[in-house]
Amino acid sequence: MVKAVLVRNVAEKLGVTQKQAEAAIDAVFSEIGEAIKVGDKITIPGFGTFSVAERAARKGRNPQTGVEIDIPASRTGKFTPGKSLKGL
Repeated sequence: MVKAVLVRNVAEKLGVTQKQAEAAIDAVFSEIGEAIKVGDKITIPGFGTFSVAERAARKGRNPQTGVEIDIPASRTGKFTPGKSLKGL
């Protein structure tokens, strides 16, 4: 599903315009992104949890040349599905 379809479906379910639905969807994802950037965890009961995952530094290989490279440690967003989404 692409964002346009999500916006249309939300607008139909809520009985609002597509612009209003898109603004609401954008606000929700913006807030989730901002919270993750500062290290917070967002839990939506019945859906899942958005959090930050730490990736350790490691060695990697360039697949074309075989040269070993250092991959630095990093932080990334992580989603853990709730009970209702597990096993789908």
